[in-house]
Amino acid sequence: MASSPHSVASSDHSASRVRLRLTLWYAATFSIILIFLGLGLFVAIRRQLSRQLDDSLSAATLELGRVAGSRQLEEEEGDSALLDAVDELRIPERTLYLLDARGQPLAPTIADPWIRDAALIAARTGISAREYNTDDDRTLRLEARRFKTPRGRVLIAAAIADQLELEDRYSDLIWAFSGAGLVAVVLVALGGGVLARKSIAPIEATMANMRRFMADAAHELKTPIAILRTNADVALQQPRDEEGYRAALRSVEDESRRLGGIVDHLLVLARADAGERRPQRQPIFLDDIASDCLAAGRVMSERKGVRMIVDKFEETPIDGDPALVRELILILLDNAIKFTPREGIITLSVVMDGSRPTLKVEDTGIGILPVDLPNVFQRFYRGARDQDGQSGAGLGLSIAKWIADEHGGDISVQSERGRGTSVRVAFQPRDRINDVATPGV
Repeated sequence: MASSPHSVASSDHSASRVRLRLTLWYAATFSIILIFLGLGLFVAIRRQLSRQLDDSLSAATLELGRVAGSRQLEEEEGDSALLDAVDELRIPERTLYLLDARGQPLAPTIADPWIRDAALIAARTGISAREYNTDDDRTLRLEARRFKTPRGRVLIAAAIADQLELEDRYSDLIWAFSGAGLVAVVLVALGGGVLARKSIAPIEATMANMRRFMADAAHELKTPIAILRTNADVALQQPRDEEGYRAALRSVEDESRRLGGIVDHLLVLARADAGERRPQRQPIFLDDIASDCLAAGRVMSERKGVRMIVDKFEETPIDGDPALVRELILILLDNAIKFTPREGIITLSVVMDGSRPTLKVEDTGIGILPVDLPNVFQRFYRGARDQDGQSGAGLGLSIAKWIADEHGGDISVQSERGRGTSVRVAFQPRDRINDVATPGV
């Protein structure tokens, strides 16, 4: 029984919102990481670039001092040779000044007051560095260094750089990182959408199974409840004799038993889905449990007029939950009896198939259509067998498969329409059996 279109659409809308929220969380988290990473990189690179600029200024002042302090220039008359040497010394994007110990410019012959002040500080301390903001909002960085000529004359070499060079690099860095970050966020959003879809796919499947389970359960419970109500209403409409009341009560009893079976199966599946019912494994023998189930199965088969026989019974040790294994065998026997007509035959065998303990239930019943075979273990699936007047909730084989899976076993069905069905369950072998020997007298 399918869910209503309104509930499906509402569920799809809720799932879409969850996917969107997860995607936004992925993108937002990655964006925050990128922001902090970008800030850290920006601070680190800014320090590195600033250090490189200072190093270039130091190199420029050292080079200027080396040229201006050479013996050859000092032997020439006047400061004209110094001016020529400074003019000839070209360092890209650096402005060079040569000053005396009193802060007077020598080459070039004109210098701003803040440059002369820096030269005076360098004359006293050996080196000075400062920044200066111009009227046109530019920031200049200066380094002044004191040195002596071979004849002992004290001169000051100064180099100036425009910090616009750093700002250009910062701007290029910010734009490059922003572009890369935007592309990364887009990719993360796309990848996050895929991850969100895959992450909630199992949840969506579980919710869909839950909705289908509830809808099917409601549908299955509706029929016996309606029959119970109808029988009760009919019995109460007019006075009846004793036999009439007995017939009505028998009908109520049959439907109550059917209703109880459905509820029991639903509880088993619900506990299985919730993980509340786990096998309590212990060393057992499959043939012993099958033998106990055979007695109960024969009572049901005789009532139906079906003959139940035993083919092979071998000692088959397994590690399993006795209650669940018994439930599995009873489900297979009950199905075989239910879909086998009067005077049919049901064969039960328990053997060691290779190294695997194997249970097999075969019947000469109505069989299963090939189109229904792949779906027999689905919950509430009954297929075409109901056309023969047989009824059931379609939960038995679902429970049988769950029990087999929980024991690491394999369950399979082979059937031919009109010729019968064979169900085979192969369990995992017990590695070691700790048999307690009874001491002899």
